[in-house]
Amino acid sequence: MKSSALARPGVSIPNLKALPRDFTASIVVFLVAMPLCMGIAVASGMPPERGLITGIIGGIVVGALAGSPLQVSGPAAGLAVIVYELVRDHGLSALGPILILAGAIQVAAGIFKLGGWFRAISPAVVHGMLAGIGVLIVVGQFHVLFDAKPLPNGLGNLAAMPGRLLGLSTDIQAAELAFAIGVTTILVMLGWEKFRPQALKLVPGALMGVLAGTIVAVLLGLDVAKVEVPNSIIGAIALPDDGFLAKWLDPSIIAAALAIAFIASAETLLSAAAVDRMHSGVRTDYNKELRAQGVGNLLCGAAGSLPMTGVIVRSSANVQAGAVTRASAILHGIWILGFVAMLPWLLREIPMAALGAILVVTGVRLVSLDHVKHLFRDYGLLPAMIWAVTLMLVVSVDLLTGVLVGIGLSALELLPHLKRLRLKVNETQNDGTHDIVLDGTATFVSLPRLSDRLEAVPPGKRIRLDISCLMGADHTTAAMLHEWLQRRRATGAVVDIAGDTGKVAKLAA
Repeated sequence: MKSSALARPGVSIPNLKALPRDFTASIVVFLVAMPLCMGIAVASGMPPERGLITGIIGGIVVGALAGSPLQVSGPAAGLAVIVYELVRDHGLSALGPILILAGAIQVAAGIFKLGGWFRAISPAVVHGMLAGIGVLIVVGQFHVLFDAKPLPNGLGNLAAMPGRLLGLSTDIQAAELAFAIGVTTILVMLGWEKFRPQALKLVPGALMGVLAGTIVAVLLGLDVAKVEVPNSIIGAIALPDDGFLAKWLDPSIIAAALAIAFIASAETLLSAAAVDRMHSGVRTDYNKELRAQGVGNLLCGAAGSLPMTGVIVRSSANVQAGAVTRASAILHGIWILGFVAMLPWLLREIPMAALGAILVVTGVRLVSLDHVKHLFRDYGLLPAMIWAVTLMLVVSVDLLTGVLVGIGLSALELLPHLKRLRLKVNETQNDGTHDIVLDGTATFVSLPRLSDRLEAVPPGKRIRLDISCLMGADHTTAAMLHEWLQRRRATGAVVDIAGDTGKVAKLAA
């Protein structure tokens, strides 16, 4: 969604003129965030209030420091699986030290300007990872629909799904009641999103689904498992214990911190790039965003809550609701804090099955078959295979293995270009036109530098991009070029393409 206010340079800090729009947008984001914060915490094997604490920190602290002013940060479904495994294997007390170390790694990555390298991760790997996580969330939260706990691994959860359904009977017990609430939640959520009145288009389906499930449970007095939250949000904060420093001597803890830092950073910057495509205002400062996320995860570790990332669902809701500055993200964190502090009794009426239902829908939406079709159609078999292999390994082995193997497979795209991996970017000014000549091979190795040069071109400049000397491009760089061209042209800027290098020229057209 574009806005003339967003197009003004310098609209990156709170101001009085923008406040009414930021205020209304913050309410929308708050309504989207509340059920997701709790649901993701449950999917992570942690109490719901820990997800709310992460949402508060993500709004108030990270919102104030972020390099992407319109991005909203909080607990992310993309980390739910890895957190669940960490809590299962190391215990809840290990999560704090892991997040503190992961946050420190992110801060250091931002200070040393490594943000661009996260953008060099193949989109096939990132989307394959998210699809695998989506599958794991669906097969895990499916069991929550029956008031049961998920099994320890994805394949076990998948194998147990038929038994859950076949175990339903006409003798109405807790499992049948919970399943009915879950189905009601899903139907209301999807129905609202399809048929909601135009005047209420900003009211999120997830909220309506949870409200419906809760109202049914309360009015009928159903005996099902419900959310448990403490009377005071302060009481939910779990500070690190005396032995937390000793945990950093455990290699598995260090490996877990590296994994969370890597995955959280990649997901955050992927989300930030998507948010940039939604508006024409201030572009993301990736290194500043990394530092802000690092500070946020440091605080989450100190508070014993969930890790955070920039999240696309809440961020897109923020842009679509008309947010202009970072004030919207900050305010949404304040609303979460106020709600949890003053109305904890209301949260205790929410059935666990309703939250599980929201996460089932969220998980399904992470599995984008359209994306793999796009990869195969526009970039060939290898990127589609990378997507599929990453997905299968995330589900069958673990998340880190899937991501590392996906990145390894991405390196195969370098093989045809090993003799000439260098890329020269030459820029000149001719009669008001900014000429950019690409000479060599564009791969993920040179992507950070190329992206920085392209983003540095002043807005509104007429651009002539000469790719006649470009020997080839991998799909990661081709996708980045395509997105950059779309974003430039969406602002009204003229971008001419010179030369023809097959598919790259086709994508750029």
